[in-house]
Order: sequence, then C-alpha cells, then structure tokens
Amino acid sequence: METFVDVSPVRQRVVVLGTGGTIAGRASRRDDNVGYTAAQITVEDLVASVPVFEGLALDVEQVAQVDSKDMAFAVWQALAQRLAFHLARPEVDAVVVTHGTDTLEETAFFLHRVLDARKPVVLTCAMRPATAWIPDGPQNLVDAMVVARHPGARGVLVVCAGRVHSALDVAKTHTYQLDAFDSGDAGPLARVTEGVVQLFRAWPEPSGWQTADSSAAWDGLLGAREMPRVVVLTSHADADATQVDALLAYARSHPESAVRGIVVAGTGSGTVHARLEAALLRAQVQGVRVVRTSRCARGPVIPHAGQALTDVLQLSPVKARIALALELLVG
Repeated sequence: METFVDVSPVRQRVVVLGTGGTIAGRASRRDDNVGYTAAQITVEDLVASVPVFEGLALDVEQVAQVDSKDMAFAVWQALAQRLAFHLARPEVDAVVVTHGTDTLEETAFFLHRVLDARKPVVLTCAMRPATAWIPDGPQNLVDAMVVARHPGARGVLVVCAGRVHSALDVAKTHTYQLDAFDSGDAGPLARVTEGVVQLFRAWPEPSGWQTADSSAAWDGLLGAREMPRVVVLTSHADADATQVDALLAYARSHPESAVRGIVVAGTGSGTVHARLEAALLRAQVQGVRVVRTSRCARGPVIPHAGQALTDVLQLSPVKARIALALELLVG
C-alpha cells in the first residue's frame, strides 16, 4: 500500500451545513429504526449534541431540511452556492454537510462536478434516526470532522461507518446496515479509526466549474430554473419501446418539458434489448441524447465495434444522469 504524506498545517475553522436526512430524523419510539420521519432536528442541535465539538471553531448553517429521497435541483443549487461562498472564505478550511443516505451519492457527484473543491467538502449521514437507542449519526459526524480537519484532505468526500469515499466512486449498496456505502472496484479512499485517518490512495483532484473568477458554466448553473430533463431507463428481459415512445409522444404535446436525454442502464457491459434499442435509436433521430451505462454494480462498459448506441459513460446510471444533464445545461 502506497503511503501519502501530508505536510500542511492542521485545519482549524470548519463550516457545518445541514440538509436534513435520517441523521436529523425522529421516531416515536427509540427502538424504531425504520418508521421515523427524516429531517426533523436542526443541524445546530445535531452539532450541539456532540460534546467533543465544544471548543472547535465551527460555523453552523441550515441550508435545507428535506428527506433526501425528495432531493431536488433547487436544493443542489442552494447547497452549491453556500459551499462556494464558504470555501472562498480564507479563514474557512473545510465544510461538512449532513445529508440523507438515499441520494447522498447523487449530491456528492453533483458537487464534485460543479465545485472547484480545493478544500475538503465532507458529506456525512446516518442509517438510524437521532432518536434510536444507538444512533450512528454522532459517530459519523465526528469522523467527518476528523477528515475535514485532516492535513492535506481535499475534494468532495463521503464519510460513513468509518470509511472515506470519493464522490466519483461512492454508491449506497445496502438498504439497512450501518456500513451502507461502497466504492466498488476502486475501494475507499481512507478509513477513520479512533480519530486517525489512514489514507489508502490520493485525495481526489478538484474538477468542477466554479473558480475564483467564476465561469459561464457556473453562472448558468445558478441561473437555471431546472436541470435539463434526463431520465434513466433499464434494459431487462422483455424490454420494449413502451416507455421511450411515451416520452416522445409527451414531448410532442409538451415541448417545454420534453426529455432531452436518456440514460439506459444496460445489461452486462451496457448491452440493450433489441426492442428497446430500436426505440432509443428513434429517440436519437428526434434529437434526444442517449448514453449507455450498466445496471451492474461493478465493472466498466467496454465499447466495441458494431454497437448501435455508441455514447457511453463510465458511471452508475444515477451519476450518468447528472453528468448528462449538466452537459446539456452548459452545452
């Protein structure tokens, strides 16, 4: 295992932004870990409930209060704008974001694509509500703070159950267990054990639009009323043209909200059922951008000669949707 040596000074001021989620959830009974209501507790109260944060230089702000299954572009815009503001403050060294688990990988990837995160942006979460007998949120929040304050850390990161993931690789892979996230073939970036970060590979390089001087893409993102409409379809046994034809018919009668892109989650290495593929080719002719990825949890889509749908993204279907929508937004 390669060792990476960080020599930058220990980070000091950290901003904590709250967006809701299970980490801020409440249930009527302490033994109920599934029948809770998400996004009930303020981020100020979450931070105040962790004694080890006393004495740290923290700024705390509630950006949104949502169940992450209901995450929306407007929340992403607000979050990106507040992150850009705080990351530009010279006295701020890092930002921690509390978030629900259901769409955490999507928010993390969105932020990775749009922010020039040369400081760490650490998203964290919980699989149990704050009212549980043994909630996991406080430990995840502590671990996220450890990563945020770690010398040399940078980029958009996800911390859960002691593992540190890159926004590019992370995915929720379990419905219930506390260690619900995985980074596939790449593996986690690091782990946190008793307040110590053990780094396995280099921190991600920033790659987003937002810069100190701003950019046309960044300005377009903040000014957009909505993301270009991109849908995800899955290829499977007996797949046919029904969904694609319905989308095209809707576009003819509602051009203002027409689908502009389709991500098809193919079988295996991005293969697509012949009937669905024929419909997608018709959609391409009508100006809809179609890209392929795979419904498999691991492994790349390997293009080869003779494939009718040639546009491929080496991302999960939900991340491919975001990548395509952002490309259409600024293209």
